[in-house]
Amino acid sequence: MGMPDSEMEEIHKIFFEESFEGLDVMESSLLLLGAQPDRETINTIFRAAHSIKGGAATFDFTELAHFTHGIETLLDQMRTGERTVTSEAVQLLLQSVDCLRGMVTAAQAGTAVDQVTVEALNADLARMLSSAQAAAPAMQASTASAPAPSASSLGALSPSASLSVSSAMSASPGTQAAAACWEIEFRPKPELLRTRNEPARLFAELARLGPLTVSADCSGVPSLATLDPEDCHLAWHIVLGADVERARLDEIFDWVSESATIDCRRIDPPGTIPEAQPPIAAPIATPIAAPAQPTEAHDLRLADASASGKGVDTGSIRVSTEKVDALVNLVGELVITQSILSRFSAGVEVDQVEALRDALAQLARNTRQLQESVMQVRMLPISFCFNRFGRLVHELSRRLGKQVELELSGEGTELDKTVLEKIGDPLVHLVRNALDHGLETPEARVAAGKPPTGVLELRAYHEGGNIIIEVRDDGAGLNRARILAKARERGLIAADAVLNDEQVHNLIFAPGFSTAQQVSDVSGRGVGMDVVRRNINGLGGMVNITSTEGQGSTIRIRLPLTLAILDGQLVRVGAEVYVISLVSIVETIQVKSDRLSAVAGRTELFRLRDEFLPVVRLYEQFGIDPDRRGTDGGLLVVVEADGTRVGVLVDDLLAQQQVVIKSLEANFRHVAGLAGATILGDGTVAPIIDVPGLIRSFAASQGARRPGAEAA
Repeated sequence: MGMPDSEMEEIHKIFFEESFEGLDVMESSLLLLGAQPDRETINTIFRAAHSIKGGAATFDFTELAHFTHGIETLLDQMRTGERTVTSEAVQLLLQSVDCLRGMVTAAQAGTAVDQVTVEALNADLARMLSSAQAAAPAMQASTASAPAPSASSLGALSPSASLSVSSAMSASPGTQAAAACWEIEFRPKPELLRTRNEPARLFAELARLGPLTVSADCSGVPSLATLDPEDCHLAWHIVLGADVERARLDEIFDWVSESATIDCRRIDPPGTIPEAQPPIAAPIATPIAAPAQPTEAHDLRLADASASGKGVDTGSIRVSTEKVDALVNLVGELVITQSILSRFSAGVEVDQVEALRDALAQLARNTRQLQESVMQVRMLPISFCFNRFGRLVHELSRRLGKQVELELSGEGTELDKTVLEKIGDPLVHLVRNALDHGLETPEARVAAGKPPTGVLELRAYHEGGNIIIEVRDDGAGLNRARILAKARERGLIAADAVLNDEQVHNLIFAPGFSTAQQVSDVSGRGVGMDVVRRNINGLGGMVNITSTEGQGSTIRIRLPLTLAILDGQLVRVGAEVYVISLVSIVETIQVKSDRLSAVAGRTELFRLRDEFLPVVRLYEQFGIDPDRRGTDGGLLVVVEADGTRVGVLVDDLLAQQQVVIKSLEANFRHVAGLAGATILGDGTVAPIIDVPGLIRSFAASQGARRPGAEAA
């Protein structure tokens, strides 16, 4: 009986998730490998590729398994010392990982594969595999191996045939080098070959440990009429002349442990190891004509997609058992509390009031803890996002001819999965700008008295219930004079305007603003930074920049930990209650009429210390009746967004509390200046203020380009 479609879809889903995780491991490890070749790193990449190939073969993704097989073969040559780890090989493997990610995505979506890229990389892999290359000395010193016998050759052995494979590390013929030996009975299940596992590779691994004798048992081979060529009908008796730990053998057979019966028996002292015979050479891949190679721009686009996480979201997350156990325990506590409260369903006696209060307090406590635990389930470390930037920095710095060291800190900082997915694109823009505009070429850095290698740092940490992400570089910094000249040229500021550093830096977030002297496919069109600010504002966050000319720049992003729950300040205007995010609030002050003035009879300004703030009357924006239309006795909530501060006039401040955000657009329609709504404890609906949207709406109603332009 076949497996139901629903079960197969679920298994496929797990395969795709694990494949994407394996591809991320391969990419990050290849970047490490390019910097410093290391055997364990190669083994990590090989294991990830082998797992993807095995899964693809199991689920009949034949093209995917075939392509991965070429990658695996190249990696196998590297880890055995047959091939030197070169930058060319690493670059080809990185391109292959990109192609493999596209193939997995296509298999997941049921769409066609990019055959041009697949064929080009297949040709490159075949050409590299067929080329003769001397092994790296360091690799040769630690291990050497003989070519693996082909599976077809093994299948042709007679029932009494014996295959001996020699290891380059074994003693000369006729001598006994091992102090002990192992006898291994290896009996695969019929499906072994269907999972693309090759016994010949296992024998080659064992031969690297010492002298090896392999005898094939062909007694299980059926007649030709009933033989299934995709099943494995052979078994093998193996004698290994090597004094190694059992764990080393388990490691070699780990790939096939579920598809075979393996019995290992140590013999001490060892018996005589038969003299080794010449190994059977594996066939060499035949090179084919290569189509056009993928371009650098293509590589860069793939690196961008990888960094921003496009096409990789599986719609699911992995949750640790500790978080699940915490939820189960809290649900148990709620059941106990519900049982206690059920006693009062028939009524409450006077002497039971205190017990009822205690039970309700326990319910509130358990509910709050359950809410926090549920939110923890959605929290993921930001390393899921940060680790993807290694590839982008590698590709872009290579293309720009710059030397860049990427430093990551705070990778374990957790935030909501939804925020994590949406922050990818803004960070890609910021990293690209830092590499293209911020960091100088090695020659320019040396001339400026700096080391030739620039530093780009991505840092994350928690601060006051929010997450802070910083993108810092030690490059040239922002050119104040050039920014001011460009802003005056475009009419963004008056010719005689005097701006402080913060105001100058914020000019780069203006739509279409760019100081690039030439446009490239990397940056320079002025379509990045305004999108960055808009996307971050859409997440309920804020972004600002600090820079010192000649020393570097730091872009600081403040984000809420989750988009589902908001720490808010409740305010009242007339009979209506609104919620303002605490992240946006700077301070709250009592309005004094002597500090108010009007500009052009239109915009009211409130003088707060050395700054003039436009006053937004909330009742005018939303058409409601306030307690008073004058300013005396009112409260001004100072909020900030997009580098602009305004004062929001309200009648009263209520409590601060966490509120659950509900979509207003999905349940009603979009309202300018509102980000959503929430349901309060008394059942009433309170709109949530969208501070950036409120400022834009106010600016439009005042007929000004932006609030505070007159004051500036």
